Amino acid sequence: MDDLERRVRRLEDRQAIIDVVVRYCVTVDARDWDGFATCFAPTVRRDDGELTRDEFVAVVAGALPGFRRTQHVSSNHVVTVDPEDPDRATCDSDMYAQHELAASSAGTWYLLRARYHNGMVRTPDGWRIASILTTNRWEEGNLNAVAEAIEVVRQSAGG
Repeated sequence: MDDLERRVRRLEDRQAIIDVVVRYCVTVDARDWDGFATCFAPTVRRDDGELTRDEFVAVVAGALPGFRRTQHVSSNHVVTVDPEDPDRATCDSDMYAQHELAASSAGTWYLLRARYHNGMVRTPDGWRIASILTTNRWEEGNLNAVAEAIEVVRQSAGG
C-alpha cells in the first residue's frame, strides 16, 4: 500500500471510529436499541467486567427509558490506531450527559461529565466498541437518578 492509500485509509478509519462513538449517543437518546447494539463488538468490557453485547444493551435499556429525556454529547475525540494491529484502535472522548426524571423528591436533573476510553475493533461490519472505561469528571443534580430510573423501568414492566 503506498503512502497516499495508507493516509486515506487512516482518515477513513478515524472518521468511522468517531461515527460509532457518536452513534452510541444518538441511538441511546432515541432509545433505538437495535441501532445501539450495532455500536458494539460481540463482547464489551466495562469498568466492572465483561458482558455480551446483548447483556450490555439490556443493562442500558433497563435504565434509560426511566428518564423523561436524555441527551448524550460526545466531543474531543482522540483516535489512536494500534501501530502493531491496524484493526484495533482507541477513541478517547468527553461525554456530557443530561438526564431528566419525570418526578423525584431528590431532583429531576442529573448531569454527568466523563472521559471515555473506548477500545475499538474492526469487524466485518465495520468498527465497533469492544471496551468502555469511564472516568467521571464531575456530576451534578440528583446523584441517585440512575437508580430511580431503573426502578421506573422495573415498575413499568410490572416488577
